[in-house]
Amino acid sequence: MFDINIADWKGILGIVAGVIAFSAYIIYIYSILKGKTKPNRATWWIWAFMGLVLALSYDASGALNTVWVAYVEFLGPFLIGVLSLKYGEGGFQDKVDLICIFGAIVSVILWIIFNNPMIALITNLAIDSFAIIPTIKKSYIRPEGEDFWGWFGTGFADTLNLFAVERFSFAILLYPIYMLVSDLIIITILAIKKKREEIFYFKAREEIL
Repeated sequence: MFDINIADWKGILGIVAGVIAFSAYIIYIYSILKGKTKPNRATWWIWAFMGLVLALSYDASGALNTVWVAYVEFLGPFLIGVLSLKYGEGGFQDKVDLICIFGAIVSVILWIIFNNPMIALITNLAIDSFAIIPTIKKSYIRPEGEDFWGWFGTGFADTLNLFAVERFSFAILLYPIYMLVSDLIIITILAIKKKREEIFYFKAREEIL
């Protein structure tokens, strides 16, 4: 009756990871609408554009179970990018922003020329590592501007997604590993900063009392 093999479980795990990833974006979006989070416009619009290229190239590279999170990583940043126009901060003024946009466009051209989605996948992951820099800096300088639980949910989803990998190959493993590492960097920074703020708060309270 419940004859479900490992492949089926991995497929289910991939879908669950996609749902959790989208739920994490809902939390992040709610935080934006409440005025608690101010997304960086440049970062999220670059992530939206590259997220689409990454999802399509990752899908074309043969990903099955793990592709759900990839498409969510386009939809989520796109929605946040739209909201950032009203509720966000920053803009396309930094050289890093221009390099990211140019690189993403070049990766699509190379994909078309060489008919190899791996070129676009690797190129965009390399570019994404630059696009995330403004958010990493903001997480360290002004952690109150980022929602910890939104990032935690995304990290949890990417962890599940890693276990949903249907076959161990460079093309399939590259994306989920990169996404998890990126999430963990920001989660760690926010957690450390949040812990320090709590320590300072309790020390100040003890001095007052």
